[in-house]
Amino acid sequence: MGNCCESASNFFGPQKNTNVRVSLPAVCFVWQIAMIVLFGVFVRYDKESDAHWVELKKTENLTDLDNEFYFRYPSFQDVHVMIFVGFGFLMTFLKRYSFSAVGFNFLIAAFGLQWALLMQGWFHHFDYSTGKIYIGIESMINADFCCAGSLIAYGAILGKVSPVQLMVVTLFGVTLFAVEEFIILDLFHCRDAGGAMVIHCFGGYYGLAISWVLYRPNLHRSKRLNGSVYQSDLFAMIGTLFLWMFWPSFNSAIANHGEGQHRTAMNTYIALASSVLTTVAISSMSKKGGKLDMVHIQNATLAGGVAMGTAAELMITPYGSLIVGFCIGIISTFGYLYITPFLEERFKLQDTCGIHNLHAVPGMLGGFTGAIVAATASESVYSKEGLIATFDFTGKFENRSPGTQGGFQAAGVCVAMAFGLVGGAIVGFILKFPIWGDAADDNCFDDEAYWELPEEEETIPPVLEYNNHMTQQKHRETPETSFSVVES
Repeated sequence: MGNCCESASNFFGPQKNTNVRVSLPAVCFVWQIAMIVLFGVFVRYDKESDAHWVELKKTENLTDLDNEFYFRYPSFQDVHVMIFVGFGFLMTFLKRYSFSAVGFNFLIAAFGLQWALLMQGWFHHFDYSTGKIYIGIESMINADFCCAGSLIAYGAILGKVSPVQLMVVTLFGVTLFAVEEFIILDLFHCRDAGGAMVIHCFGGYYGLAISWVLYRPNLHRSKRLNGSVYQSDLFAMIGTLFLWMFWPSFNSAIANHGEGQHRTAMNTYIALASSVLTTVAISSMSKKGGKLDMVHIQNATLAGGVAMGTAAELMITPYGSLIVGFCIGIISTFGYLYITPFLEERFKLQDTCGIHNLHAVPGMLGGFTGAIVAATASESVYSKEGLIATFDFTGKFENRSPGTQGGFQAAGVCVAMAFGLVGGAIVGFILKFPIWGDAADDNCFDDEAYWELPEEEETIPPVLEYNNHMTQQKHRETPETSFSVVES
């Protein structure tokens, strides 16, 4: 009996083994082979990427410029940079976790986009007559969007989980994303071009729920590593700048051609600029001597782009975009100052990157902002044709009123939150089993657990190096006979 108790204690106890030499290769190989098989069975080129495009051009009197590729690929490139460079470098602020921040971000996105092409394909692009999924450039953009939800969730558990756990987070995250996206965009017929609801709100609450379930009461043992140094903050700022510059493309990538895409980029651009100034203002006000906190500048300055994810495509007006950026910059910065410490102390929620303040709350507020703007839409502002085009009031939705649309937009926010919280809690409990190779409490936030690190060279302190150099130089240049002793 004693041996059984001891075995159970060892299984569920605090002992950790970060050796993933078997589990990580097994997951990567098996899941990649599964992707090859599933792609072989289901996935085909759509009509605009298939070799029969030449025939289609002739029969429908089209040119190559009518191909969706030429409208969407520049936006896809920008979104791709955000996913792999922006998100990756934004999380390099930890002093000893840069390899993992960029490397695991790379792993999550590479696996996630493949699974997303399948999951979103089954929901949106499945042809029941042929049993195939047809993908094109817009599928690639949406797959990157889908990955963003899991990358946001990664921010909440950064430094506390193994790469195997992150693959599980991505597998379930992409699946949940595809389902909630189908409900919000197809069943509810919501407009959410930049994903304030389906990406940021869902991803934020998904990550927070996982982090809450995986609470580590002894995480203070790694406190020495849970922070930044000068160089790591500088690298993280590179991620911020990439995200900030390309966010207008992110929000407008799948917006309606023409004025819809144009307006979305412009509104996002304006809101982002506004959020920078209010972030700097609140950060300076909160610190002694008016000094700025790099955490605020790296994160809250991006909140304007998140909050405009839904409303940017609508006629919110340029000054309305400024107001959204102004308010969300303040809210996000206050979140880093007060809400994150409060959540950790009272609700045992350890949010490494502060995704609650950059994604969850701005995404939720952005969704509700979009609901208000949709509910107040009118023909005098949009024109009759403009109203139909903006909200896609066609087919079975042709008799929907703006007020009803606003109600469904608000319901979409609630669906995204519910999927994030409930799904994240379930995934968190799955990840609690001590079989995933996660690090012990005193070994979190450290690349050494999962990476071969280069040896650090011994360096001579700069002042000592300078003095030694000057001494040697003096001895080389001055002959011994030139010294004279003068006695007084």
